Amino acid sequence: MAAAPEHVDVLIVGAGLSGIAAGRYLRTRLPAKRFAILEARRAIGGTWDLFRYPGVRSDSDLATYAYAFKPWTRERTLASGEEILGYLRETVAEHGLERDIRLGHRVVRAAWSSADARWTVEVEVEPGDGGPPRRGRMTCGFLFCASGYYRYDEGHRPDLPGAERFAGTIVHPQHWPADLEWAGRRIVVIGSGATAVTLVPALAERAAHVTMLQRSPSYVLSIPSRDPIAARLRRLLGDRRAHALVRRRSIWQQSQVYRLSRRHPRLVRRVLRALARRELPPGYDVDTHFRPSYDPWDQRLCLVPDGDLFRAIREGRASVVTDRIATFTASGVRLASGAELPADLVVTATGLNLLAFGGIELVVDGAPVRLPDTLAYKGLMLSDVPSFAFMIGYTNASWTLKVDLVCGFLCRLLAHMDAHGHDACVAPRDRRDGPTRPLLDFQAGYVLRSLHRFPRQGDGPPWRLPMSHREDVAVLRDGPVDDGTLRFWRRGEAPPGGQAADRSTILAPSASSSASARSPSPGSTSTARTADVSTVTANPSRSASRAVFRTQ
Repeated sequence: MAAAPEHVDVLIVGAGLSGIAAGRYLRTRLPAKRFAILEARRAIGGTWDLFRYPGVRSDSDLATYAYAFKPWTRERTLASGEEILGYLRETVAEHGLERDIRLGHRVVRAAWSSADARWTVEVEVEPGDGGPPRRGRMTCGFLFCASGYYRYDEGHRPDLPGAERFAGTIVHPQHWPADLEWAGRRIVVIGSGATAVTLVPALAERAAHVTMLQRSPSYVLSIPSRDPIAARLRRLLGDRRAHALVRRRSIWQQSQVYRLSRRHPRLVRRVLRALARRELPPGYDVDTHFRPSYDPWDQRLCLVPDGDLFRAIREGRASVVTDRIATFTASGVRLASGAELPADLVVTATGLNLLAFGGIELVVDGAPVRLPDTLAYKGLMLSDVPSFAFMIGYTNASWTLKVDLVCGFLCRLLAHMDAHGHDACVAPRDRRDGPTRPLLDFQAGYVLRSLHRFPRQGDGPPWRLPMSHREDVAVLRDGPVDDGTLRFWRRGEAPPGGQAADRSTILAPSASSSASARSPSPGSTSTARTADVSTVTANPSRSASRAVFRTQ
């Protein structure tokens, strides 16, 4: 007789920035919860372990990219990938998450059973010795997908005509060879986004020359590499209090810049152009190379610490060419204008491929889930998919700002379910909710290429995905868990949703405000966990869980 699969209360997919945060929130706020973190790769850190290209760094300031619960104490405003990876490893060690993380565990399928009120998760496990992966199973009461939306095994590489004739080396930043030497070589970096503007000054330190070849320009803004105010506040107030203040300031600054950009795009365009012109040599063709056709924040601004990209251009170590590729030649790249760029090394910083939920196949009561048919509830759950949450951050601010709010809400939701003896929850979709639109309202090419494979959003709450930290604080941190949309039920009851194609009976959800919640089913850990909620009142969703699980 085969052994029963291991069961946990919460299964977290991904041991990057989001998954590590989820583990910490569960460990500190719901310590009786059993959870595991499954990571497909053989190392933690997600993006920050995968990307190893020269100069890799954050494109958000660390006051907001760092967790709310763990102050960033290093000096640099835009930190290196190595520094961020060290920060994540510290977080894992500080909260004892090593024993909860399973490396080399790739989740390939997750099937929900309403009768059992649990997920059965199929996992491919790499043995670590180079042998073939084996299949395993786990079960969980709640599934949290913290794998982001990038595809880790391949980056986007457009058609490069004539690439086979090129005698040099072509690499993608996502798969940078550890032994690649670029000192003294002529380098062409294809692209104009955050990766390109990071690579160019880093490569220019040792290369003979670096050319950034772009079809169209991006907005590039120089910011100080160090924050003297933050350093002074840390000395005066200590790390934790200073981090909270600097974080609030940065959130406010980011929101004001974004709001001004959307309301007065022409004004912001002029300001960004003037700032770029001030950083570049006299007579430089700013309008051709640093004046995009789109408005600010239609795509992310590219931040460069202390203007390192502009400095490389001023010093003649780097240049920018705005043109299209006609074909590769044996010795370089011929452009549509007829000019040719000599190159020994070509770096295709042409973007990433997106992959929803790590490519996991989701099934609910035997029916496959087609993601474009679902709506995002509060930007963290899927319509008609029970006891499932995911993490997608902001496109106009730091990813981690959303991570803290989502993980805090997840803890409040689980505490609410424990307090009332619920085993499952779902956000059923009302087909009369109105028109839908793509999940992300963002014009970056890597997003537009893949959005048709993602869930969608509605026109209004709770089905709209706000790109506003202020709105999310009101809903996810301060708003009630039981908002009238979520439905809860207990094992053995018919679910209140309607997500299964063959489900004919729909029962009303159990009353959240019932003074006498039914006892948890056998085998559940809910009984031990109700102590995590300090006070159960007539409406615990608005008081007890909110008081205990307020986001830091």
